[in-house]
Amino acid sequence: MSADGADARPRILVTNDDGYASAGLIALAEALGEVGDVTVVAPEQDSSGIGHQISIRQPVGVAEVPGRAARTFRCSGTPADCVVVGAFELCGGLPSLVVSGINRGANVGDDLNYSGTVAAATEGVIVGVPAMAISLVASWPETAREHHWDAAAAVAVRVARDILREGLPRLTLLNVNVPNVRERELRGVRWTRQGRKAYRDRVERRTDPRGGTYFWLWGAFDPADIVDGTDLAAIRDLYVSISPITIDRTDHDELGRRLRLAQPFVR
Repeated sequence: MSADGADARPRILVTNDDGYASAGLIALAEALGEVGDVTVVAPEQDSSGIGHQISIRQPVGVAEVPGRAARTFRCSGTPADCVVVGAFELCGGLPSLVVSGINRGANVGDDLNYSGTVAAATEGVIVGVPAMAISLVASWPETAREHHWDAAAAVAVRVARDILREGLPRLTLLNVNVPNVRERELRGVRWTRQGRKAYRDRVERRTDPRGGTYFWLWGAFDPADIVDGTDLAAIRDLYVSISPITIDRTDHDELGRRLRLAQPFVR
C-alpha cells in the first residue's frame, strides 16, 4: 500500500432488516469480500417493515458473531441504528459504501415507505456514505420455495463496483431488486422509477377466543396495475431493476409553482 493509502481496499458496511442470521445477509457479505473489506452490523431480530426508526430513548448494544467470513456484529437496535454504529464505531473509519440486504422479498413501489432495508441505505446517505439497497424478489407474487441468493449477490458485486468507481449524487441511493431466478435466466438490467402499488384488503378483522377484536394489517395488489418503466414492470419481465432514489422529499415542481405565484396564504 502506498503511503497515502491510495491502494487500500475500500471499507464496506453491510446490514439488513431480516436479521444477522439471514441467508441473504451472509451471501451478500461473502460476495462483497472480493470488492473490499466488509464489516457486517445487523439487527438481532427480524426488523422487516420497521422503516427508518432510530433508537434515541434506549441504548444500543452490539456483540460480535464468531465464525463468519466477514467480521460480523449483531445489534440490539434497528437497521438505521446498525448503520450509525457501524459507520462511526466498527468499520475502522467511515466506510466507502453501505450495502443493505439481501432482503428476502421485493422492495418496490410503495414498499419503500416501510422498508427497513431501504431505510438502512437511506441512513448511509444521511451519514455521508454512498449506499445501495438490494432485494431478492422472493415473495412476489407468492412466497418462494427456492431462493437464488447467489444471483442477487452477483448483481450486488457489479453494482457495488460501479458505485465505488463512478460515485453517486450526494443525496441519492440505489434501490436494486433482483428477480428470484438463476443468474443465467435474468434478462438484463433496467434503470427504473419507483412504481405504485394500489394496496387492497389492507386490514383483516378477527375475533380472539375471549370475544375481543384484533386486526392483521397487510395488503395485496393487482399486477394488472403495473406501469411500464417502473421497478414493478422490470421484475415482472425478469429484469434487474435499479432505481435511483433521492432522500430529498421536497416536491420541487410544486415548490416552484408556489414561488411563481408569490402569494401568501389567505387567512
